[in-house]
Amino acid sequence: MTHDRAVEEVLEFIWSERERGSNSIKGLFGIKEVADEKADIKTLERMEKDGLVTLNGDTVVLLPEGELAAESVIRRHRLAERLLTEVLAMDPDSVEESACGFEHTLSPEVTESICTLLGHPPTCPHGLPIPKGACCKKEKDDLRPIVQPINELGIGESCRIIFIVSNSHMRMDRLATLGIVPGSVVRVHQKRPAFVIQIGETTLALDPEIIKEIYVKRVGGSSGL
Repeated sequence: MTHDRAVEEVLEFIWSERERGSNSIKGLFGIKEVADEKADIKTLERMEKDGLVTLNGDTVVLLPEGELAAESVIRRHRLAERLLTEVLAMDPDSVEESACGFEHTLSPEVTESICTLLGHPPTCPHGLPIPKGACCKKEKDDLRPIVQPINELGIGESCRIIFIVSNSHMRMDRLATLGIVPGSVVRVHQKRPAFVIQIGETTLALDPEIIKEIYVKRVGGSSGL
């Protein structure tokens, strides 16, 4: 079921507020994107009538259908942010408005293609989780992703680190001290017997488990073999 842009902006607000630990309606109509779509209390009442939410004073809760609809909007928005920052090289701090407009135009098929091309990123540029889609659960992708694990690059290829997937804060801190952070440009120096990268004038050998967690995008000027 499709929803108009006003409803989608309200769904996005509800989801985002819940991530912050709130289910309050307060502040909803002060959001620029919501105001731009002329959403008001009647929009919420219509959403309640359509079975998307339940209202109780200042409290709003997503119902199952609203949950699915909100998840879809959030997924499209955060993938749009990734596309704008990683492919079009826009500043992460300036993509919000563009992503808000772009998200409403994405069909399910286009959304899945963008996710595949980006390598199924787990988070948006601001570190918030991107809900998984059907494409994320496939064992094989038909399209070669733009963003991929660093170990898929060849010797001599240069790449920019896009994101690092790790549940270990200690490991993330260790990588950060070595300069291995999103945005850093590194070169694959050696793959066997140890995986070695070059960052600046420094060469570093990486543990096999760490290699699997680093996702990158190729950059120009590499000499892959």
